[in-house]
Amino acid sequence: MTIIDRTRLRELSEAETTRFAETHPRSLELSQRARRSLVAGVPMHWMMKWAGGFPLFVTEARGAHFTDADGLDHIDLCLGDTGAMTGHSPAASVAAIIDQAQRGITTMLPSAAAIDVGDELTRRFGLPLWQFALTATDANRIVVRIARELTGRPKILVFNGCYHGTVDETMVRLGDDGVVRPRPGSVGPPVDPALTTRVCEFNDLAAMEAELAHGDVALVLAEPAMTNVGIVLPHDGYHTGLRELTRQHGTLLCLDETHTLCCGIGGATRAWGLEPDIVTMGKPIGSGVPSAAYGIAKSIADEIVARTDVDTADVGGIGGTLAGNVLSVAAMAATLTEVLTERAFEITIPLADRFATGVEAVIADGGLDWHVARLGCRAEYRFQPHHPHNGGEAIASDDPELDGFMHLFALNRGILLTPFHNMALMSPDTTVTDIDRHTEVFAEAVAMLLG
Repeated sequence: MTIIDRTRLRELSEAETTRFAETHPRSLELSQRARRSLVAGVPMHWMMKWAGGFPLFVTEARGAHFTDADGLDHIDLCLGDTGAMTGHSPAASVAAIIDQAQRGITTMLPSAAAIDVGDELTRRFGLPLWQFALTATDANRIVVRIARELTGRPKILVFNGCYHGTVDETMVRLGDDGVVRPRPGSVGPPVDPALTTRVCEFNDLAAMEAELAHGDVALVLAEPAMTNVGIVLPHDGYHTGLRELTRQHGTLLCLDETHTLCCGIGGATRAWGLEPDIVTMGKPIGSGVPSAAYGIAKSIADEIVARTDVDTADVGGIGGTLAGNVLSVAAMAATLTEVLTERAFEITIPLADRFATGVEAVIADGGLDWHVARLGCRAEYRFQPHHPHNGGEAIASDDPELDGFMHLFALNRGILLTPFHNMALMSPDTTVTDIDRHTEVFAEAVAMLLG
């Protein structure tokens, strides 16, 4: 197979970095000015991660494109790292948001639209009862507390390489020696994560059974397919085994569908016929307005209500003053009924297939030992010959140097990929022309690498 010349890669990366600064002078100036009042020159520190040395500043985002401060148009295949999976500012959601904003934003009281959202989520996911939050982190954190309360057990189990927001119990990594440690980059972990969390590899039922056998796991929290360490797909029969083992050991099962909503209107839960006790989700269900939800089985809901003292409901560690605010609820109602519909996925999933097919052809023509993974309307390419079976394999295949070059090469030609991986997400506004343009740019990058 073809081997990438690392000296040439570094030279090309330097040239692309120079080009980026030269063609984006306004974003560079804004980035420098932002350092006067914003930490590292950005409003949220993840925004430091973009290739090129500084982030683009955006002036407008509509549909599947955005315009930067230098007036340049970009095809957006990142889409707010799933937050804008709807496309930017879909008309139905914008109309609902404007209408509700004129009639109130937050009231600490419910609106009738909340019932519509709950009914629609039940139709899609099968779980009968729902509560709302502002982020998937909020939803996951709440679910962890509920599971500990109901089972009387102290720990949760997650998979190596997972990401479930900034929930302390999930900021973990499994060392080569099998010891649970804080995830690299974890800031100020409150306790040794081994005290709160058990960790094993995804797709390894024997390892999971060994961890559950300790009898102290309240909850298994999992993405149906891992997406935050790259796409790691479940083996055939894995979810059947996961469900059987959790039931056997009296452990609740929560599926975090925040990213796997890309599989269809009911995420992987519906697409694959899964039977979790709890489902969580965030990001796209409000078209980018902070929104999240968690659905629970009736037996769990009944027990929660039975244990709830109304006089202390506001200090139990669940919810928040802005959770379920009427603006977020209006955005969710419009998004679920008018934007992320069956028709939307009939458009976006074939686009992901087209993206993958185009990239695969370029890889084959170049004789490269790379592969492409696809999951619903999401696809990515990785610099390894086969799909990773678990998070550990995915982490071991990371190539930051090559990642950075491919991201920056695309960005310099008007295409934005998700910064954390070479991942692309399709919105209902993404077009065949957008996808074919990416294939052209990808082929150009590969040709440059191969000389």
